[in-house]
Amino acid sequence: MTNNTPEWNNFPAGFIWGSATAAAQVEGAAREDGKEDSIWDAFAAVPGNVRNGDTPAVAVDHYHRMPQDVALMKDLGLDSYRFSTSWARVRPGGRDLNRKGLDFYSRLVDELLEAGILPWLTLYHWDLPQALEEAGGWTNRDTAYRFVEYAQDVYSALGDRVEHWTTFNEPFCSSLLGYGSGAHAPGRQEPRAAVAAVHHQHLAHGMAVNELRRLGAEQIGITLNLSNSIPRDPADPIDLEAARQFDSLQNRIFLDPILRGAYPEDSLRDLAPYGLQEVIQPGDMETIGARIDFLGVNHYHDDQISGHPDTSGSDGHGGGAGRPTASPWVGAEHITFPSRGLPRTGMDWEVNPDGLRKLLLRLGEEYPDLPPLYITENGAAYEDEVAEDGSVPDAERTRFILDHIRAVGEAISAGADVRGYFVWSLLDNFEWSWGYSKRFGIVRVDYDTQERTVKDSGHAYRGLIAGTRSAAGAATAV
Repeated sequence: MTNNTPEWNNFPAGFIWGSATAAAQVEGAAREDGKEDSIWDAFAAVPGNVRNGDTPAVAVDHYHRMPQDVALMKDLGLDSYRFSTSWARVRPGGRDLNRKGLDFYSRLVDELLEAGILPWLTLYHWDLPQALEEAGGWTNRDTAYRFVEYAQDVYSALGDRVEHWTTFNEPFCSSLLGYGSGAHAPGRQEPRAAVAAVHHQHLAHGMAVNELRRLGAEQIGITLNLSNSIPRDPADPIDLEAARQFDSLQNRIFLDPILRGAYPEDSLRDLAPYGLQEVIQPGDMETIGARIDFLGVNHYHDDQISGHPDTSGSDGHGGGAGRPTASPWVGAEHITFPSRGLPRTGMDWEVNPDGLRKLLLRLGEEYPDLPPLYITENGAAYEDEVAEDGSVPDAERTRFILDHIRAVGEAISAGADVRGYFVWSLLDNFEWSWGYSKRFGIVRVDYDTQERTVKDSGHAYRGLIAGTRSAAGAATAV
C-alpha cells in the first residue's frame, strides 16, 4: 500500500491524526508530589486482581520521561495527543487541590504546544480517588459534584491553553465493568450499583459540560466505546432480543441520554428492577443532555450476539487475572457471543474493520443532531518480538491500524462527519487487569529499562500521516 493510493484522499485537509494514552496506564509516580491512591492503585494492590501481581506504580514512567515522549510524538508527525489528567493526582483523596499535580499537566501542555501538537484532554479515564470510592464512589450522587470541582481545578490551570475537553472515557467500563462485573476497579459485582454508577457518571458529565462552557471551554465532548450488535440469526426472535439488550447496554444507554436527553424506553424497562428510575431526580436528564461539540468513538471490535448458549466466543470482559467475575450485562446475563471465525487480536477480540465503517454510518443515521465524530481510540494488542537488529516488526498490528483507517475513510466518503483519528496506544503500558502482559503501543517499551522503540506500526502510521497530508495539500492546490 502506497501513500498516494486513492483511499487516502478521503481525509480532508485539517483532519487530525493523533495517538492516545491514559494517566493511570503510563504515568507511574504513584505516590510522588502529593498523589494518593486511585481505585486502580487500590485494586491492583489486592492479590489476584491483576495478572502477575502487576501494578501501575511505575507504569512506563511517563511522569519523569514526558519530554522524551513528546519528542517521540513529534517525530511520528502527530497532530494531537490525547491524554488524561489523574483525579487522584490533582485532588488527592478527593480533597483539596494539589498544585504539584496540576503543575505536571501544565508542563505537559507547554511541551506539546512547543512541539506543535494539539493537547486533547480527558478528565476521567477511570482513576477515581480511592477515598471517594470508600464514600460510595459512583454509587454516591455526591461524587458527581466532586467531579465538577475537579474539572474546575483542571480548567483553571489549563483552560488558557487547552481547547478540547473530554469529560469521560468509556463510562461503560467504569460503571458496568467496575461495579457490575468486577473485572475493573473498584471490583464490585453489584448490578444495582452498576446502574447507579451509569446515571451518576452521566450526571457528572452533564454538570461538567455546563460548567466548562460557563468557564469558556471551546470544545467539549465525551468518549464512548461503541460496538455493532449483530444477531447471529436475524430470523430468530431469541437472537434479535439478545442483540437488542446488548445494544441497549453497550450503546444506547450512553448515547441517548447524552444526545437526546432521555434514556431509551427499553433500557428504562429492562433496568427498572435494578433501580434506574430511583436514581433519576428532576432536572437530571436536561443536565445530562447538555450540548456537546464532539463525540469521541472508541472501537476495537464489534460483536455477534445470541440468546442461546454458546461457548465459541466471549464478550472479552472477563479480565486478565483469572479472578471470578460477573456478567456486565445487567438484566441480560444470558446473552452469548458466538464466534464468526474471524481473525482475533491478542485480547481475543475479533477483527472486522468494516464494522467501524458501519458503526460510524449508523450513528449519523440514527442521531440527526450528531456532533462531529473523532475516533479517539482504535488499535490492537499482539505478541511483539524484537528482531535481532532491534526493530519491532508487528505486521498484524500494522494491518489492523491501516485497515481500520481505510474503513474510516470509506465512512467519510459515504457521508460520516469524522474529523480525526487517534491510534491506541502511543506506548505499551499497564493494560488494567492484564497488567503488562498485553501490548497495544505503536512504540515498544522495555519494562526493565524503560527504553522506547518505534515499532513498524509506528513507522507505518508516520508514513500514512505524511501521505494524507500530501494528498490533502495536492487537493487544495488544485
